[in-house]
Amino acid sequence: MHKAIAFPMLAGLLAVSLAGCGGKASLPVEAGIGPEPKLPAPNPSMLPVVNIAPAKGWPQGEKPTAGAGFAVNTYATGFDHPRWLYVLPNGDVLVAETNAPPRPEDGEGIKGWVMGLVMKRAGAGVPSANRITLLRDADGDGTAEVRNVFLQGLNSPFGMALVGDALYIANTDAIVRFPYKQGATEITEPGVKVADLPAGPINHHWTKNVIASRDGSKLYATVGSNSNVAENGITAERGRAAIWEVDPKTGAHRIFASGLRNPNGLSWQPHSGALWTAVNERDEIGSDLVPDYMTSIKDGGFYGWPYSYYGQHVDERVQPQIPDLVASAIAPDYALGPHTASLGLVFYNGKLLPARYSGGAFIGQHGSWNRKPASGYKVIFVPFADGRPAGPPEDVLTGFLNAGGDAFGRPVGVAVDKAGALLVADDVGNIVWRVTPVAAK
Repeated sequence: MHKAIAFPMLAGLLAVSLAGCGGKASLPVEAGIGPEPKLPAPNPSMLPVVNIAPAKGWPQGEKPTAGAGFAVNTYATGFDHPRWLYVLPNGDVLVAETNAPPRPEDGEGIKGWVMGLVMKRAGAGVPSANRITLLRDADGDGTAEVRNVFLQGLNSPFGMALVGDALYIANTDAIVRFPYKQGATEITEPGVKVADLPAGPINHHWTKNVIASRDGSKLYATVGSNSNVAENGITAERGRAAIWEVDPKTGAHRIFASGLRNPNGLSWQPHSGALWTAVNERDEIGSDLVPDYMTSIKDGGFYGWPYSYYGQHVDERVQPQIPDLVASAIAPDYALGPHTASLGLVFYNGKLLPARYSGGAFIGQHGSWNRKPASGYKVIFVPFADGRPAGPPEDVLTGFLNAGGDAFGRPVGVAVDKAGALLVADDVGNIVWRVTPVAAK
């Protein structure tokens, strides 16, 4: 189908898409942040706003800009698209080097073809390494000197969770269990499938995260939607746009919460005990909509997608509507800005940072493609009090975009290491960064 289109038309479509199509933001990104974000009228266009930051990588000697009171150093470098992080009890750090699996039906049509090209421009077009690498800072100097391939031959792995001597990996199509021995630098035994996860030839939001309940009796897995707003049909969304609860012993599962377009980060809030998630909301209704968000998750809760956003704001593109379902939609707890691609989420429970960071949330914002000007491309911190957000966000790492709009890096997963420092996976810079207080080494 694409070959039949005249070359001038292809060139024109590509040029228009790379330049973007109107829709410049009328509000500052800060207006879409906090417990009560501003939600202007939708502003759809024939072609979506496209404002991709070309992936360049970090120039020699350059690094992100640390916020006030913080310092940043390279923990480890030389990865192949590091997306997600997990810290083992002994302090070893697991890095999921991963990218999208083959999805033959996700880029169909002219719009899908153009979006595939621009996503490659953003650094997301390389094959998946399909491995997990182990890092160890044995001498405690803040830089990993031990590095080993821990698991390989996976299928676009993302989330990781250890329960006792069982390590659970969320591949794009299944949760798989591997035996783990403390101190091991590799696993060679084959994995055992615990539960299938929705995948298939579209598999639009392919990343699947996993976290264990505090007692280890349940797993919770994120499954993003198979589209932007169900344009592939609601039957293609069966089991998706949801968080699953999975029994690790039997693989039995149920939908724990639904209506979550693309949940990624999962973390237990240490004071309330609630499960929170970071969610990427829908695109293509303007640069000011819809804010991504983080929210506590209620068992059985419905959060709107695809029929409504930010509670009960109806998305008229989705037909037919289900008014009774929309009436039950829960508004998120805290907006994180439109199109910021907020992926990483971790609550701080370490001792290295000042006490005011205890219980607050660090968020990795991968950065926008559907907003003019760009949003995200940084790591932020949201303070909490009594288990709830308690103030505006603070910049922790910035400088991932240069003045010309090129991306030196893009932050994704965040984790707290055994010493209490913040680790950040940068999948364009191919680096794991380590953030500490200025006085700490």
